[in-house]
Amino acid sequence: MKRTQLLHAELSDVIARLGHGDLLVIGDAGLPIPDGPRRIDLALTSNVPRFHEVLRAVLSEMTVEGAVVADELLAMNPSVHAELSRQLGATPVSTLSHEDFKTATKNARAIVRSGEFSAYANVILRAGVAF
Repeated sequence: MKRTQLLHAELSDVIARLGHGDLLVIGDAGLPIPDGPRRIDLALTSNVPRFHEVLRAVLSEMTVEGAVVADELLAMNPSVHAELSRQLGATPVSTLSHEDFKTATKNARAIVRSGEFSAYANVILRAGVAF
């Protein structure tokens, strides 16, 4: 459910079309993107844009009722885990093994690829409603 304006037209369109319960993935540059979900590649160069920058922009537009990350995120990338937790606030976050996480991305409406080059900097966001 779209809330404000976003400059990237393709990303803004995807968010505007999300329905309650739809999934949107934000991934690092190394996350495999399966056939099926729409691919929105924002990566310009190594670490541009960063995962946290893409997440902040998406969260400014999208009502999120839940999120999923890989079990390995906290141990393998504590700084991304901390920033993700900070930005998501009280949003419930569940975990899956990295392999199950990759499988779950097949059910997303779109996968947004950041330029992030750090391990496990990926999240699946489940759309909520604004009311």
